Amino acid sequence: MNTASTNIQTSSVLTSADLLAHWQGHRALTRRVIEAFPEKEFFEYSVGGMRPFAGMVQELLAIAVPGIRQVAKGSTEELDEHLDQSKTKADILRLWDEATEDINKYWAQIPDERFSDSIVTFGLYEGTVWSSIFYFIDNEIHHRAQAYVFLRSLGIEPPYFWER
Repeated sequence: MNTASTNIQTSSVLTSADLLAHWQGHRALTRRVIEAFPEKEFFEYSVGGMRPFAGMVQELLAIAVPGIRQVAKGSTEELDEHLDQSKTKADILRLWDEATEDINKYWAQIPDERFSDSIVTFGLYEGTVWSSIFYFIDNEIHHRAQAYVFLRSLGIEPPYFWER
């Protein structure tokens, strides 16, 4: 009987820490985009029937921490985009900063092997932990791109997208 064991070395293209740094880089850029908006336009300005950027940011806030908390805790939460505390841009920025800290807190609770697990985020969206997090990031990029259109149409130069 052969009792020798074989160690198989595996490598990842992307580590959990890499993905978190990537997402937080996007979040830092989105924060600068929020800051670039004049107060009134942040809540009211729209182009082509799109929501004002404040509404999009509320969606991003409703997804980020509750989504990553579901991953960390193995729980399910309903998606709720109505943030009662968001009457000013300063309120939104405060919530954004709190969310950034909360993402880091919950991220630290996710073991590496969990990223390949299946999950149904918000009880609606089936995928893996990886695909769910990629969606959170992709959705943020999508809405930030809409905000770039808004800013440019207002004559405001948006932050450079590569400065994350």
